[in-house]
Amino acid sequence: MRRATPCFARLVVSLALLLSSGAVHAVWVNDEQAIMGTRVSVTLWHDDAARAEQLAAQVMSEMRRIDATYSPYQESSELSQMNRLAPERDAAHPLNISPEMTRLLDKSLYYGRLTDGAFDITFASLARYYDYRAGKQPSEAQREHLLPAIDYQHVVLDKSAHTVYYAAPEVYVDLGGIAKGYAVDRAIALLREAGVQHASVSAGGDSRVLGDRRGRPWVVGIKQPRGEEGVAIKVPLSDAAISTSGDYERYFIDAEGEWIHHIINPRTGKSSDELASVSIIGPDGFDTDALSTSVFVLGADKGLTLIDQLPAFDAILITRAGKVRYSSGLAPPE
Repeated sequence: MRRATPCFARLVVSLALLLSSGAVHAVWVNDEQAIMGTRVSVTLWHDDAARAEQLAAQVMSEMRRIDATYSPYQESSELSQMNRLAPERDAAHPLNISPEMTRLLDKSLYYGRLTDGAFDITFASLARYYDYRAGKQPSEAQREHLLPAIDYQHVVLDKSAHTVYYAAPEVYVDLGGIAKGYAVDRAIALLREAGVQHASVSAGGDSRVLGDRRGRPWVVGIKQPRGEEGVAIKVPLSDAAISTSGDYERYFIDAEGEWIHHIINPRTGKSSDELASVSIIGPDGFDTDALSTSVFVLGADKGLTLIDQLPAFDAILITRAGKVRYSSGLAPPE
Protein backbone atom coordinates (compact mmCIF):
# COMPACT_ATOMS: atom_id res chain seq x y z
CA MET A 1 0.00 0.00 0.00
CA ARG A 2 1.39 3.38 -1.02
CA ARG A 3 2.13 5.71 1.87
CA ALA A 4 1.12 9.37 1.72
CA THR A 5 3.95 11.74 0.92
CA PRO A 6 4.85 14.35 3.57
CA CYS A 7 3.47 17.14 1.35
CA PHE A 8 0.19 15.34 0.83
CA ALA A 9 -0.05 14.63 4.57
CA ARG A 10 0.41 18.34 5.35
CA LEU A 11 -2.33 19.18 2.83
CA VAL A 12 -4.74 16.77 4.54
CA VAL A 13 -3.96 18.26 7.96
CA SER A 14 -4.37 21.81 6.63
CA LEU A 15 -7.73 20.94 5.07
CA ALA A 16 -8.87 19.32 8.33
CA LEU A 17 -7.90 22.44 10.27
CA LEU A 18 -9.73 24.63 7.73
CA LEU A 19 -12.89 22.55 8.08
CA SER A 20 -12.72 22.53 11.88
CA SER A 21 -12.14 26.27 12.02
CA GLY A 22 -15.47 26.93 10.33
CA ALA A 23 -13.87 29.15 7.66
CA VAL A 24 -15.74 27.28 4.92
CA HIS A 25 -18.99 28.18 6.71
CA ALA A 26 -18.68 31.90 6.00
CA VAL A 27 -22.21 33.14 5.38
CA TRP A 28 -24.53 36.04 4.93
CA VAL A 29 -26.94 36.20 7.87
CA ASN A 30 -30.21 38.13 7.70
CA ASP A 31 -32.79 38.96 10.35
CA GLU A 32 -35.86 41.18 10.32
CA GLN A 33 -38.14 42.06 13.23
CA ALA A 34 -40.87 44.53 14.13
CA ILE A 35 -39.29 47.07 16.50
CA MET A 36 -39.63 50.84 16.98
CA GLY A 37 -42.95 50.83 15.16
CA THR A 38 -41.29 49.71 11.92
CA ARG A 39 -39.36 46.87 10.31
CA VAL A 40 -35.78 46.57 11.55
CA SER A 41 -33.43 44.46 9.45
CA VAL A 42 -29.79 43.44 9.63
CA THR A 43 -27.62 41.69 7.04
CA LEU A 44 -24.02 40.78 7.79
CA TRP A 45 -21.18 38.61 6.52
CA HIS A 46 -19.13 36.52 8.92
CA ASP A 47 -16.85 33.50 8.66
CA ASP A 48 -18.61 31.83 11.58
CA ALA A 49 -22.33 31.22 11.09
CA ALA A 50 -23.05 30.76 14.80
CA ARG A 51 -21.24 33.99 15.69
CA ALA A 52 -23.07 35.80 12.91
CA GLU A 53 -26.41 34.73 14.38
CA GLN A 54 -25.29 35.96 17.81
CA LEU A 55 -24.32 39.35 16.40
CA ALA A 56 -27.61 39.72 14.54
CA ALA A 57 -29.42 38.98 17.80
CA GLN A 58 -27.30 41.61 19.58
CA VAL A 59 -28.32 44.17 16.97
CA MET A 60 -31.99 43.43 17.59
CA SER A 61 -31.44 43.58 21.34
CA GLU A 62 -29.84 47.02 21.00
CA MET A 63 -32.74 48.20 18.84
CA ARG A 64 -35.22 47.03 21.46
CA ARG A 65 -33.23 48.82 24.17
CA ILE A 66 -33.31 52.08 22.27
CA ASP A 67 -37.03 51.69 21.61
CA ALA A 68 -37.70 50.99 25.30
CA THR A 69 -35.70 54.08 26.27
CA TYR A 70 -36.92 56.64 23.73
CA SER A 71 -40.41 55.56 22.72
CA PRO A 72 -43.08 58.16 23.61
CA TYR A 73 -45.62 55.32 23.58
CA GLN A 74 -44.08 53.36 26.46
CA GLU A 75 -44.88 54.94 29.83
CA SER A 76 -41.76 53.48 31.41
CA SER A 77 -39.35 54.94 28.82
CA GLU A 78 -36.92 57.66 29.82
CA LEU A 79 -38.50 59.92 27.21
CA SER A 80 -41.99 59.46 28.68
CA GLN A 81 -40.68 60.14 32.17
CA MET A 82 -38.94 63.27 30.90
CA ASN A 83 -42.15 64.50 29.27
CA ARG A 84 -44.02 63.99 32.54
CA LEU A 85 -41.47 65.59 34.85
CA ALA A 86 -39.50 68.20 32.88
CA PRO A 87 -42.46 70.64 32.55
CA GLU A 88 -42.63 70.77 36.36
CA ARG A 89 -38.95 71.63 36.78
CA ASP A 90 -37.05 74.90 36.48
CA ALA A 91 -33.51 76.25 36.39
CA ALA A 92 -33.12 75.75 40.12
CA HIS A 93 -34.47 72.20 40.08
CA PRO A 94 -33.80 70.61 36.67
CA LEU A 95 -34.41 66.97 35.85
CA ASN A 96 -31.47 64.57 35.82
CA ILE A 97 -31.19 62.59 32.58
CA SER A 98 -28.83 59.96 31.23
CA PRO A 99 -25.71 60.86 29.24
CA GLU A 100 -27.26 59.16 26.20
CA MET A 101 -30.43 61.24 26.46
CA THR A 102 -28.21 64.30 26.81
CA ARG A 103 -26.46 63.37 23.58
CA LEU A 104 -29.75 62.92 21.71
CA LEU A 105 -31.16 66.20 22.98
CA ASP A 106 -27.92 68.06 22.26
CA LYS A 107 -27.86 66.85 18.65
CA SER A 108 -31.56 67.64 18.25
CA LEU A 109 -31.13 71.18 19.54
CA TYR A 110 -28.13 71.65 17.26
CA TYR A 111 -30.32 70.87 14.25
CA GLY A 112 -33.02 73.14 15.64
CA ARG A 113 -30.52 76.00 15.57
CA LEU A 114 -29.00 75.02 12.21
CA THR A 115 -32.39 74.91 10.47
CA ASP A 116 -33.94 77.87 12.30
CA GLY A 117 -36.55 75.59 13.81
CA ALA A 118 -37.42 73.47 10.76
CA PHE A 119 -36.20 70.53 12.84
CA ASP A 120 -37.95 70.78 16.19
CA ILE A 121 -38.38 67.91 18.65
CA THR A 122 -41.20 69.83 20.38
CA PHE A 123 -43.41 69.48 17.29
CA ALA A 124 -45.20 66.74 19.21
CA SER A 125 -46.65 69.31 21.60
CA LEU A 126 -49.35 69.56 18.93
CA ALA A 127 -48.62 66.61 16.63
CA ARG A 128 -49.43 64.03 19.29
CA TYR A 129 -53.08 64.90 18.80
CA TYR A 130 -53.04 63.62 15.22
CA ASP A 131 -54.43 60.10 14.82
CA TYR A 132 -53.52 58.82 11.36
CA ARG A 133 -55.26 55.48 11.75
CA ALA A 134 -58.51 57.13 12.76
CA GLY A 135 -58.11 59.98 10.28
CA LYS A 136 -58.26 62.69 12.94
CA GLN A 137 -56.30 65.90 13.41
CA PRO A 138 -56.25 68.63 16.07
CA SER A 139 -59.03 71.18 16.06
CA GLU A 140 -58.25 74.79 15.17
CA ALA A 141 -58.70 75.66 18.84
CA GLN A 142 -56.11 73.06 19.86
CA ARG A 143 -53.77 74.27 17.15
CA GLU A 144 -54.02 77.87 18.29
CA HIS A 145 -53.53 76.89 21.93
CA LEU A 146 -50.58 74.52 21.43
CA LEU A 147 -48.64 76.10 18.57
CA PRO A 148 -46.68 78.39 20.95
CA ALA A 149 -45.41 75.27 22.75
CA ILE A 150 -43.59 74.21 19.58
CA ASP A 151 -40.20 75.80 20.09
CA TYR A 152 -37.02 73.80 20.61
CA GLN A 153 -35.69 76.64 22.75
CA HIS A 154 -38.20 75.63 25.42
CA VAL A 155 -35.99 72.56 26.04
CA VAL A 156 -33.31 73.89 28.37
CA LEU A 157 -30.42 71.44 28.41
CA ASP A 158 -27.27 71.49 30.52
CA LYS A 159 -25.14 68.94 28.71
CA SER A 160 -22.33 69.11 31.27
CA ALA A 161 -24.61 68.41 34.23
CA HIS A 162 -26.92 66.06 32.26
CA THR A 163 -30.05 67.95 33.26
CA VAL A 164 -33.03 69.40 31.45
CA TYR A 165 -36.26 71.26 32.05
CA TYR A 166 -39.04 72.59 29.82
CA ALA A 167 -39.60 76.34 29.90
CA ALA A 168 -43.29 76.03 28.97
CA PRO A 169 -45.87 73.70 30.54
CA GLU A 170 -47.39 72.35 27.30
CA VAL A 171 -44.07 71.20 25.80
CA TYR A 172 -43.88 67.57 24.70
CA VAL A 173 -40.79 66.05 23.04
CA ASP A 174 -40.71 63.31 20.41
CA LEU A 175 -37.35 61.99 19.18
CA GLY A 176 -38.83 60.09 16.24
CA GLY A 177 -36.98 62.32 13.78
CA ILE A 178 -33.55 61.33 15.07
CA ALA A 179 -33.71 58.17 17.23
CA LYS A 180 -33.83 55.64 14.36
CA GLY A 181 -30.79 57.19 12.75
CA TYR A 182 -29.00 56.99 16.08
CA ALA A 183 -30.11 53.37 16.44
CA VAL A 184 -28.67 52.22 13.11
CA ASP A 185 -25.39 53.96 14.00
CA ARG A 186 -25.28 52.11 17.31
CA ALA A 187 -25.93 48.80 15.56
CA ILE A 188 -23.16 49.36 13.01
CA ALA A 189 -20.74 50.37 15.80
CA LEU A 190 -21.56 47.14 17.62
CA LEU A 191 -20.82 45.07 14.51
CA ARG A 192 -17.63 46.97 13.68
CA GLU A 193 -16.32 46.44 17.22
CA ALA A 194 -16.96 42.70 16.75
CA GLY A 195 -14.80 42.66 13.63
CA VAL A 196 -17.57 42.62 11.02
CA GLN A 197 -16.52 44.31 7.78
CA HIS A 198 -19.65 43.95 5.62
CA ALA A 199 -23.10 44.74 7.03
CA SER A 200 -26.30 46.68 6.52
CA VAL A 201 -28.79 47.76 9.19
CA SER A 202 -32.08 49.51 8.52
CA ALA A 203 -34.95 50.79 10.64
CA GLY A 204 -37.78 51.98 8.45
CA GLY A 205 -36.44 54.80 6.29
CA ASP A 206 -33.02 54.88 7.99
CA SER A 207 -30.15 52.68 6.82
CA ARG A 208 -26.44 52.47 7.53
CA VAL A 209 -24.00 50.21 5.68
CA LEU A 210 -20.60 48.98 6.82
CA GLY A 211 -18.07 48.42 4.07
CA ASP A 212 -19.41 47.11 0.79
CA ARG A 213 -21.24 43.93 -0.21
CA ARG A 214 -18.02 41.96 -0.71
CA GLY A 215 -16.80 43.69 -3.83
CA ARG A 216 -20.05 45.37 -4.83
CA PRO A 217 -21.79 48.38 -3.32
CA TRP A 218 -24.87 48.01 -1.20
CA VAL A 219 -27.95 49.21 -3.08
CA VAL A 220 -30.67 51.05 -1.16
CA GLY A 221 -33.97 51.72 -2.89
CA ILE A 222 -35.95 54.94 -2.49
CA LYS A 223 -39.62 54.05 -2.61
CA GLN A 224 -42.06 55.46 -5.09
CA PRO A 225 -43.91 58.23 -3.26
CA ARG A 226 -47.58 58.43 -2.46
CA GLY A 227 -48.12 54.72 -1.95
CA GLU A 228 -47.15 53.69 -5.48
CA GLU A 229 -45.55 50.29 -5.87
CA GLY A 230 -41.88 49.78 -6.57
CA VAL A 231 -38.64 51.71 -6.25
CA ALA A 232 -38.18 55.21 -7.68
CA ILE A 233 -34.39 55.44 -7.41
CA LYS A 234 -31.64 52.98 -6.49
CA VAL A 235 -28.66 54.38 -4.58
CA PRO A 236 -25.32 52.48 -4.43
CA LEU A 237 -23.57 52.95 -1.06
CA SER A 238 -20.45 51.87 0.81
CA ASP A 239 -19.64 52.95 4.37
CA ALA A 240 -22.48 55.47 4.49
CA ALA A 241 -25.91 56.22 5.88
CA ILE A 242 -29.10 57.17 4.09
CA SER A 243 -32.36 58.42 5.60
CA THR A 244 -35.62 58.91 3.74
CA SER A 245 -38.57 60.94 5.00
CA GLY A 246 -41.77 60.49 3.01
CA ASP A 247 -45.34 61.70 3.27
CA TYR A 248 -46.57 58.16 2.55
CA GLU A 249 -45.44 56.56 5.82
CA ARG A 250 -48.30 57.74 8.07
CA TYR A 251 -51.12 59.66 6.48
CA PHE A 252 -54.82 59.97 5.76
CA ILE A 253 -56.90 61.97 3.31
CA ASP A 254 -59.32 64.37 4.97
CA ALA A 255 -62.86 65.30 3.93
CA GLU A 256 -61.53 68.09 1.69
CA GLY A 257 -59.21 65.68 -0.11
CA GLU A 258 -56.07 66.97 1.58
CA TRP A 259 -53.16 64.56 2.15
CA ILE A 260 -52.51 64.78 5.91
CA HIS A 261 -49.21 63.18 6.92
CA HIS A 262 -46.88 62.96 9.91
CA ILE A 263 -44.09 65.35 8.88
CA ILE A 264 -45.30 68.49 10.60
CA ASN A 265 -44.11 72.00 9.87
CA PRO A 266 -43.32 73.41 13.33
CA ARG A 267 -44.34 76.92 12.27
CA THR A 268 -47.86 75.95 11.21
CA GLY A 269 -48.57 72.73 13.08
CA LYS A 270 -49.75 71.26 9.76
CA SER A 271 -48.30 68.76 7.29
CA SER A 272 -45.50 70.11 5.12
CA ASP A 273 -46.97 70.42 1.66
CA GLU A 274 -44.25 70.75 -1.02
CA LEU A 275 -42.29 67.49 -1.08
CA ALA A 276 -43.26 63.83 -1.21
CA SER A 277 -39.88 62.29 -0.37
CA VAL A 278 -36.47 63.45 0.88
CA SER A 279 -33.41 61.21 1.08
CA ILE A 280 -30.17 62.38 2.68
CA ILE A 281 -26.85 60.55 2.25
CA GLY A 282 -23.99 61.10 4.69
CA PRO A 283 -21.55 59.47 7.08
CA ASP A 284 -23.90 58.89 10.05
CA GLY A 285 -27.58 58.12 10.48
CA PHE A 286 -27.65 60.37 13.54
CA ASP A 287 -27.32 63.29 11.11
CA THR A 288 -29.03 62.03 7.97
CA ASP A 289 -32.19 61.23 9.95
CA ALA A 290 -32.52 64.77 11.30
CA LEU A 291 -31.57 66.34 7.96
CA SER A 292 -34.16 64.40 5.97
CA THR A 293 -36.91 65.79 8.20
CA SER A 294 -35.36 69.26 8.10
CA VAL A 295 -35.21 69.41 4.31
CA PHE A 296 -38.74 68.05 4.00
CA VAL A 297 -40.00 70.92 6.15
CA LEU A 298 -37.80 73.57 4.50
CA GLY A 299 -38.89 72.64 0.98
CA ALA A 300 -36.81 72.05 -2.12
CA ASP A 301 -35.02 75.36 -2.61
CA LYS A 302 -34.16 76.13 1.01
CA GLY A 303 -33.47 72.47 1.74
CA LEU A 304 -31.00 72.05 -1.12
CA THR A 305 -29.31 75.32 -0.17
CA LEU A 306 -28.78 73.89 3.32
CA ILE A 307 -27.39 70.56 2.08
CA ASP A 308 -25.07 72.27 -0.40
CA GLN A 309 -23.53 74.10 2.56
CA LEU A 310 -22.75 70.78 4.30
CA PRO A 311 -19.88 69.10 2.41
CA ALA A 312 -20.41 65.62 3.87
CA PHE A 313 -24.04 65.31 2.76
CA ASP A 314 -26.10 64.93 -0.40
CA ALA A 315 -29.83 64.92 -1.06
CA ILE A 316 -32.37 63.39 -3.44
CA LEU A 317 -35.78 65.07 -3.40
CA ILE A 318 -39.05 64.05 -5.04
CA THR A 319 -41.69 66.76 -5.21
CA ARG A 320 -45.42 66.16 -4.97
CA ALA A 321 -45.54 66.71 -8.74
CA GLY A 322 -43.07 63.83 -9.19
CA LYS A 323 -40.03 65.93 -10.14
CA VAL A 324 -36.68 64.64 -8.87
CA ARG A 325 -34.10 67.16 -7.63
CA TYR A 326 -30.55 66.56 -6.45
CA SER A 327 -28.02 68.40 -4.32
CA SER A 328 -25.00 69.77 -6.18
CA GLY A 329 -22.85 66.76 -5.26
CA LEU A 330 -25.21 64.39 -7.09
CA ALA A 331 -26.61 66.55 -9.86
CA PRO A 332 -25.56 65.45 -13.38
CA PRO A 333 -23.41 67.95 -15.30
CA GLU A 334 -25.32 70.38 -17.47
